[in-house]
Amino acid sequence: MRSPFASAIRAAALLLLAIPPALAADAPAFILVGLDGKTFFEAEGGRNGPNGQDAVGILDVSDEARPRLVHTLPLDNSVYGPPTNLRITPDGRVGLVASSVLMRRDGTAWYAHADDRLHVIDLAATPPRLVETVVVGLQPSGIAINPAGDLALVANREGRSVTALTIRGTTVRPTATVDIGDEAAAVAFAPDGKRAFVAKNKAAKIGVLTIDGATLRYDRSLDLPVGPGTYGLAVTPDGTVALTANTGPEPSDGHADTVSVIRADRARPVVVDHLGIGDTPEALAIAPDGRHAAVSVVRGASAPQASPAYTPTGLVALIAIDPGGTVRRVSEAEAGAVTQGILFSPSGAYVYVGNYVDRTLGVYRVSDDTLVDTGHRVSLPGQPASLGGR
Repeated sequence: MRSPFASAIRAAALLLLAIPPALAADAPAFILVGLDGKTFFEAEGGRNGPNGQDAVGILDVSDEARPRLVHTLPLDNSVYGPPTNLRITPDGRVGLVASSVLMRRDGTAWYAHADDRLHVIDLAATPPRLVETVVVGLQPSGIAINPAGDLALVANREGRSVTALTIRGTTVRPTATVDIGDEAAAVAFAPDGKRAFVAKNKAAKIGVLTIDGATLRYDRSLDLPVGPGTYGLAVTPDGTVALTANTGPEPSDGHADTVSVIRADRARPVVVDHLGIGDTPEALAIAPDGRHAAVSVVRGASAPQASPAYTPTGLVALIAIDPGGTVRRVSEAEAGAVTQGILFSPSGAYVYVGNYVDRTLGVYRVSDDTLVDTGHRVSLPGQPASLGGR
């Protein structure tokens, strides 16, 4: 039997791990939402349009139950990158946003081609402003920032690589790029900052990176088998478990897909379980205390309405992460059409999910192991393709 004293120590340790070491007391409580204005999910299926309508929304979540949009910046980003293409440094001062693709016209149609830019936003400015845009790899997608707040990693899908960037105030500079040989869709740091995991989405594997300063090393022999279409990737604050959301070989096809469970704290990480989660788990997030994960599940909402797999809405699934790394699906709640980014509030008491077609942010309350829809929706001036916080 686990003693109450041991449980208290573990709870305290998780709380400390969940607090960023460089957290500024006066930093604004912001989250970022990427708003895509050039790709649309319509009754007949997906359609692309011209560039120039994208934006990044900045929401104040000081009142976690009722986030409010306080500013927007006209910056390119895209639903074609996974819904983890933006992040905020642990001190809340700097936001990074990747522009994954731009559209090119061919006849009457628009087609995506890889971009290579990363936007740097000064969130301490009033109002927040774009500082600069730096060049990274082709089709930059998932972004992670280490707990110290001085190093970022960007997963480059078409570049088949991961780029490391140093962060010094609002100065962000690429320092190294490591080739991983496959599309890199998402990336996540271990809490010690010395290891990271990268989603090789088409290869259905997770790669392991070793980090020494700003130097990256990739060892293919450590690749982990998960599932195809991995875009969601996160590590618990104590570093014990990593979770991946695997959308499957075809999104919104009516077939159940999985969340893979990785024992991440071993010298050689290993996949220990696969959890059925429904059709197309697009993104996942882990709570600050490491006790829960939330998954945005598209279901058939991105399919043409004539498809037998079509459903008008998605859902949010809640997963409990027990001591020792056991993972259980415990609750779910209905969401809007084509759920994308998902994020816990700073305290972990609420879950936010972006409903792409509806142009809203849904707010859900976590009550023990139950997810409760508050009914509150934040109207957004665009289609929410991604969510990111610190």
